[in-house]
Amino acid sequence: MADYRAPLADMTFALNEVAGMAQIAQLPGYEDATPDMVSAILEEAGKLSGEVLAPLNDTGDRAGVKLTEQHEVPTPAGFKEAYQQFAEGGWGSLQFDPEYGGQGMPKLLATPVMEMWQAANMSWGLCPLLSQGAIEALEANACDAVKQTYIPRLISGEWTGTMNLTEPQAGSDLAAIRSKAEREGDHYRISGQKIFITWGEHDFTDNIVHLVLARLPDAPAGVKGISLFVVPKFLVNEDGSLGERNDVKAVSLEHKMGIHASPTCVMSFGDEGGAIGYLVGEENKGIACMFTMMNNARLGVGLQGVAIADRAYQHAVTYARERVQSPAPGTREAGPIIKHPDVRRMLLTMRSLTEAARALTYVAHAGLDYEHAGSDEQKAAQKARVALLTPIVKGWGTEIAQEVTALGVQVHGGMGFIEETGAAQFQRDARILPIYEGTNGIQAMDLVGRKTLFDQGAAMHNLLAEMRELIVSAEGSAFETEAAALAAGIEAMELVQASLLNGAADDANLAGSIAFNYLMLAGTLCGGWLMLKSALAAAAKADAGDSDPFYQAKQATARFYFQQILPRYLGYAAICAEGSDAVMALDEALF
Repeated sequence: MADYRAPLADMTFALNEVAGMAQIAQLPGYEDATPDMVSAILEEAGKLSGEVLAPLNDTGDRAGVKLTEQHEVPTPAGFKEAYQQFAEGGWGSLQFDPEYGGQGMPKLLATPVMEMWQAANMSWGLCPLLSQGAIEALEANACDAVKQTYIPRLISGEWTGTMNLTEPQAGSDLAAIRSKAEREGDHYRISGQKIFITWGEHDFTDNIVHLVLARLPDAPAGVKGISLFVVPKFLVNEDGSLGERNDVKAVSLEHKMGIHASPTCVMSFGDEGGAIGYLVGEENKGIACMFTMMNNARLGVGLQGVAIADRAYQHAVTYARERVQSPAPGTREAGPIIKHPDVRRMLLTMRSLTEAARALTYVAHAGLDYEHAGSDEQKAAQKARVALLTPIVKGWGTEIAQEVTALGVQVHGGMGFIEETGAAQFQRDARILPIYEGTNGIQAMDLVGRKTLFDQGAAMHNLLAEMRELIVSAEGSAFETEAAALAAGIEAMELVQASLLNGAADDANLAGSIAFNYLMLAGTLCGGWLMLKSALAAAAKADAGDSDPFYQAKQATARFYFQQILPRYLGYAAICAEGSDAVMALDEALF
């Protein structure tokens, strides 16, 4: 398997030239994020990801995980030691509040660092990703006592966190959950079963902090009657030491298509009288509290799409340079397959989609920093924009990961179908991404519903206006043609949105019928917007005399995106224009 090398040049470019790291570093509290500090952090994270985590990716995939009779999950060789190195290095503390032991760095800086963990070893990387979400949910919603007990140890990596939502009968319908919570003094007794719990049991740490949705006996029906509880694997004494084992355990592990080294658990709460839990937020307000974690996770899953796409691209490029086969056009002798036009088409498709998705994901995370530390005006504007971009980042970012990892297999030809080459693992691992943390169908419905119909398209209008400002700035540049193509795409998006806003009230099936293609249309345009921004920035560097070939490559990749990827918007827009008729025409009995 090819080595993983963090794409530091493109990460740094996306941070500085696209997402605006310099502006983020001027916000109150982020002054330590100097260029030298950012560079040093990325360099060191690159070493850990490439030298420690990446070599465990293949071995962990082959070894998998098993549940012992004692309900424990020993992790694959090297995984625990890698986690200890991660925790000792303070890598889980970058973006968190210094009050709880965090480093107080921008979330934007933590984004490429997290990308490295996911690209190097996605099974392993899921553990800190879930802990990050648990920290944010507790920080935003828990009482001071719960915060002081759990957040510092989660930030330090001494403990890890999980998210327990799904139940066998409920799936994505959280209104149908049956887990129960009974009041008992200053705590609650939790009982029930949860499925698909990522890293629900492991040997990395002495304690695991579960965030669990459950329903009180007198709770209202539906999602309005769900509460959120923190349920530790081991109870915590007043002095912070660990007490007795709580009534929670993993009862089985799922056998999955991919992410084999990540234990996906069925968790049982209360088999012996009830697991002790502590309320997070208010009773019956659990969904709002959990959405803090879920929105974080959705952006994180979009970032995973970027990460696994980049890993597959690197792997495919290495193979294409080494694999010698038949003569390319214009040559007489066999040579590396990278010389063949169709292989180059596949590689550039992989590269351009990955770079566009990376830029979009970083821009969304920058918005979170403005939400946290910006002016009141910035906070309001960025809150709306991050809400709009979240389903696009998650949905489009994970859909392009399917395409890129599949192309990675294809570049390898028949060898891609053989597990030993490693290309297949990336495709298997990537397949979960459009499913968990809300399927991409749910993301699409969120985009057309809460993020378009609810505000009558205001947030999307503002985003498209920002794109138009960039188009104006491109007049007279070497990318004027590309800017015009983006303008045409914006016009198509506006027509689709107007049709949706005008027709949704009269056609109950319209939003659901066009939602996925609406999301893909939005993602493709956002990719074009940021690839244009990248190309203009790269051209300016080159025109100023910087001879780094990176800037030439960035411009060439952007041109490929505009010629080979952006035109997809025509198909998405045309499908949206057809409405719901064809989708709903076939009688259920005829399927």
